[in-house]
Amino acid sequence: MAKAEAWAAEHGVPHAYDSYEALLESGAVDAIYNPLPNSLHAEWTIKALEKGLPVLCEKPFAATAGEARDVVRVSERTGVPVAEAFMYRFHPMYDRLLQMLGEAAIGRLTSIHSQFTWFCSDRREIPASADLAGGALMDVGCYCVNLSRLVTGREPLRVSAFERRSTVDDTLFGLMEFPGGVLASFETSIENYERHRVEIAGTEGMIVLDRPWNPGDDEARFTFRRGSWKDTIATPGANRFQREVEDFERVVRNGAPPRWPIADAVANMAAIDALYVSAREGRAVAVLL
Repeated sequence: MAKAEAWAAEHGVPHAYDSYEALLESGAVDAIYNPLPNSLHAEWTIKALEKGLPVLCEKPFAATAGEARDVVRVSERTGVPVAEAFMYRFHPMYDRLLQMLGEAAIGRLTSIHSQFTWFCSDRREIPASADLAGGALMDVGCYCVNLSRLVTGREPLRVSAFERRSTVDDTLFGLMEFPGGVLASFETSIENYERHRVEIAGTEGMIVLDRPWNPGDDEARFTFRRGSWKDTIATPGANRFQREVEDFERVVRNGAPPRWPIADAVANMAAIDALYVSAREGRAVAVLL
């Protein structure tokens, strides 16, 4: 409690509590942002919903698809909204990207390749903890899975994965097969040099995102190729976290539906579950929604 009170005084926070339970019982908050370790997402999101508090829960939404479904059932029973915090997709760059794909700017979509890697120098950190549901796929690979589903607008039929594992999956390569034959591959790691990149290819062109997860507050750019022609597409910048919170505010205050329904969070976890089964068992695995 002393630590909480000192931090609150330093930052001008009017209330401090010595437990999550006390905060949920306080009546002093209107909504919850849940950035706890992955293993605690479902438990504390459910407890908040049961107290009538809407929750914006960090990605990944839960530790498993089963846990994600449990959260959704409580939200539906209580009528209290919940949303998943995948901030990157709120950036205006993705509005432009999806518009171009919808206009067949690169022809028929054929493949997607994405990367999200970084080096975790301290193995005591949460992403390296098996007990806290860490690992490369859960920590940053979930972005690659989510983006592939966003770009295709479909759910993967089956997946395959290979991993290098210690206490958790330190590096994982995944492949997802979507309806219509679209293939999405990705590389994720917490033991590699940091790399961010997405390539989206079609029958007549391609789009390359060099800053897919943090496009920029002032301006965003991506490369567009069609045949021999190359162009740089510029879009407005934005604080993707702010836009995410503003969307959730509309849900809480006005009863508006979230931009991405909570079923999207369950589907993302279903793909992640299947990828882990594939890496463990060495076979292609169907995605069960």
